[in-house]
Amino acid sequence: MKSERIIIGIDPGTNILGYGLILCTGNKMSLIEMGVLKLGNHANHALKLKSIFEELSVLIDQHHPDEMALEAPFFGKNVQSMLKLGRAQGVAMAAGLSKGLPIFEYSPKKIKQSITGKGNASKEQVAAMLQNILHINETPKYLDATDALAAAVCHFFQKGNSSDGNNYSGWKSFIAKNPGRANR
Repeated sequence: MKSERIIIGIDPGTNILGYGLILCTGNKMSLIEMGVLKLGNHANHALKLKSIFEELSVLIDQHHPDEMALEAPFFGKNVQSMLKLGRAQGVAMAAGLSKGLPIFEYSPKKIKQSITGKGNASKEQVAAMLQNILHINETPKYLDATDALAAAVCHFFQKGNSSDGNNYSGWKSFIAKNPGRANR
């Protein structure tokens, strides 16, 4: 494993997608950047997905991360929302895979537990802990950005070995681990 690496964390969304980048040097990490992609101004869902792919590709080209950590979808009652969220996550994964990044998924509960010690912590508690961990002085404007940052920090704490998630090193790896989700 490299002594220095960059992890990009993604909190998938179809109106607001959060991202966070950290630099990991040995056992230390520091914030590179965090923010959101605002997607609400696009005319339809397909254009939002296109924008996610293009804008994440630009971020990846700018920062050259070594790994991508994603928050895995959670199951809710609204099937349409779940489908849209799953598509956003898939497009984010595709952007990473197209740039050769290994992809790691973590459940929301695992991420919260990793950051706060409690799997049912609020988004505000996660954001406050990240401010302490990464010495962030200003209050983040969007909790979607801190959620994405939390995915990256969770991955750092796991040392790249996702115990409850999945990791993919490319399309072949994804297909092999998800035979029912892809046609061969």
